[in-house]
Amino acid sequence: MWLTISRRPRIIWPLLIFGFFICGPLTVSSFAADNGIRFVDIQKAVVNTKEWKTSFNKFKLDFKKEKKRINAREQKINKMLGELNKQSFVLDPELKRNKEEQLRKEKIAFERYVQDQNTEFGKIEKEMTQKILRKMMDVIKKIGKEKNYTMILEQKVVLYHDKGNDLTKIAISTYDRANK
Repeated sequence: MWLTISRRPRIIWPLLIFGFFICGPLTVSSFAADNGIRFVDIQKAVVNTKEWKTSFNKFKLDFKKEKKRINAREQKINKMLGELNKQSFVLDPELKRNKEEQLRKEKIAFERYVQDQNTEFGKIEKEMTQKILRKMMDVIKKIGKEKNYTMILEQKVVLYHDKGNDLTKIAISTYDRANK
């Protein structure tokens, strides 16, 4: 009798653990659906709106224009450096120092300009994203109220969920209809 009792826990525990890992996600998923819990990928929802795509295309165009200006300034500095290197042996020491100082100031101004532009473009992108994100959050809340969902969670904070409970596409299409 003692042998059969001690063997049963050895068999039962692996079966329980196996059952938990296989059936657990299915019960959580059906629990979520039954209780009105849905999921949305906010980043994907924002990035796939028509407003984001239009704004981001304009942003990229402005960025490319600025990149051309930066490249032109960089070429100017490189040209100054090349001329200074070519003339360094024949220049008067005072004139050479003046040109080196001018080149140094130009480089510092260029680096500040690039840094300022990077900061400005980062700020513009953040503002653009925040504006659309705020509207998207309102759209998601509206969907939740209309469909009487208990809660809508960000998909990235959940380890697993049934794709049937994903509202991302619905949020995108609702957003696009509301923000033509």
